[in-house]
This record gives sequence, structure tokens and C-alpha cells, in this order.
Amino acid sequence: MKYSDKVGDIWCHKAFNKANPDYSVLVHYATLAASSHNTQPWIFRLKPNRIQILPDFSRRCPEVDPDDHHLYASLGCAAENLLLASKYFGLQGRCGYDESTSGVQIDFEETGSVRSPLFEAILKRHCSRVGYDGEPLSSEQLQQLEEAGQGEGVAVMILTEKEQKEQVAAYVAKGNRAQFSDPAWSQELKSWIRFNLREAVKTGDGLYGPVMGRPNVPRWLGKLVMRFGLSAEKQNEKDYRHILSSSAIAVVFSDADDKAHWITAGRCCQHLALQAAALGLKTAFINQPVEVASLRPEFARFLRIGNRRPDLVMRIGHGPEMPRSLRRPVEDVIG
Repeated sequence: MKYSDKVGDIWCHKAFNKANPDYSVLVHYATLAASSHNTQPWIFRLKPNRIQILPDFSRRCPEVDPDDHHLYASLGCAAENLLLASKYFGLQGRCGYDESTSGVQIDFEETGSVRSPLFEAILKRHCSRVGYDGEPLSSEQLQQLEEAGQGEGVAVMILTEKEQKEQVAAYVAKGNRAQFSDPAWSQELKSWIRFNLREAVKTGDGLYGPVMGRPNVPRWLGKLVMRFGLSAEKQNEKDYRHILSSSAIAVVFSDADDKAHWITAGRCCQHLALQAAALGLKTAFINQPVEVASLRPEFARFLRIGNRRPDLVMRIGHGPEMPRSLRRPVEDVIG
């Protein structure tokens, strides 16, 4: 199967009957959400008038995400897609954190169908890990993005000044140096990179090389290139160019540091990314300042957010269309 064929399978959808709903249709849209390293760390449990999104700890990344913050944020990203899709198909979802399952619970009731630009953006949104054109955003665009990133106990800060972007780049560089110096982190990253088409299609997950602007190569060659051709300093040079080429940097942060807020932060970040896609903008994560635990408080002080936790960092701008990461089949994530 070709990569393009696999992508085509992903973007299709089936008919939906509210009288006898096939919730796998909603799951399909949920799986198109963002997740750390494209791990897709979710299991969907389907019940009458209810969908639960549970953490799949077999897909956790203990080196880059030791407290599972990104894992739970990924559940929130999936929940946001699912809620937007349910509205399109005539269902209103009530979403909350379920402590008994340590996951997300969404209960449905019938309503009128709502086709929003954000629902349509689900099929457009993907991480574009390349340089952007640096063109400034309008005040109206900035306002729409800021409103999209707000939630209960969660807010977003939009940074647009060159000096602010340079400071963010400096924190990203500190994060890169810490992560690249950790052999376990490097090994974990390699395990989620799909260096060639065969790997990407076989697993349906992970970071496919061309998605990140890298060539399609055999795994042995890709690992060799990473070993000798990738370093913190080289990554810092690229990240600096990419960050300065961005129109804005968005930082999502929470009032409290717990799973419920992590999930809400994921929902807000996904909503923000979908709003960006609806505006014709590209997004990419630059989460190093929030992934390195010792760096996170310093980054929070730079943002002047007090004791609130900076959750996720995303750059936004106009950029080229890039290949999309694959997703696993819907039947593989329903449990």
C-alpha cells in the first residue's frame, strides 16, 4: 500500500444515523488529533450515549514525558475533535475527567447538526515542522486564536514580538541541550521515528521522516544519520530559524497541575490548532521548555504566570503544505 493510499483511507468517513449511531465514526475524527510523538496513546470505549477515552500506558514516553502530562493532554486533543464531530452529526457531548477510569468521559444527547469551520479544519490540521514566512497576523486573527485557546482553568498567551520569540528560542535551546545529553531520551525518540515508508505504513504511528522534512531512508541509515548528524547545537540552529520565521508563539497554561487540567489544556491546544488551520495557518509544537522539569519553573517566570503550569508551546504562521502523519485504524483503538 502506498503512503498516499493510506492517507486517503484515513480522511474518509461513513454515514451516521442518530437513531442508531455508529460511534466509530466519531472515533475516526478523534484519532486525527495531535499526540506527543504521534504515539496515539488512547483507547476508546463505546457505550450507549457515552464514549470514554482512556489512557493507553503501553504507548507512554517515560523519558520525554515522565509524569504523563503529554499523554493526558493528548486525550484532551482527541476529546476536542470528538466533540466537534459529534455536533456535526447532531449530538451534544458533555465532557469531563472521570477519576474512576483516569480518562475522559463524554455523554451524549441529541441536538441539531452544526457544521463549524473548526469541524472542517479537523481534516486540514497537522503539524508542519518547517520554516514559515514570518508574515504578521492581523489583530482579528490574533483575537480568534486567543479566544480559541481559553478553557476552564486554562488560558493561552500569544507572543508576537521578535524579542519574545528570541527568548522562547533560548528556552527551547536549553531544553534541547538537556534532552540531547540524555541517552535514554535519544533512544526513546529513535523508537518513535519511522525512517521510511514501509515503517510508517506498517505501524500507522510515530514520526515519519518526510513529515519532518527528512528523506525517506532505510532504518539503519536513518539511525546512523541521527547518531552523527544530529546534535543539540544543530537542532538549536534549526529551531531558532523556525521560531523566528513564525508569526506567533502560543503558550497554553493551567491554573492547577493535575490530570483534569492537563486534559483541558489538550482540548484548548487542539481547539487553538484547529482555529489556526481554519484561518489557513500552520502549527508545530516546540515543547522543550515545558518537557524539561527543571526548566519549566524558569519558563513560567519568563511568562509571568506565577505558580501556574505552562503546558504546551506551539508556533503559528503561514507555511508550505507538508505530508501528514498516519493514524492507526479505528478498530485498533476501540477497546
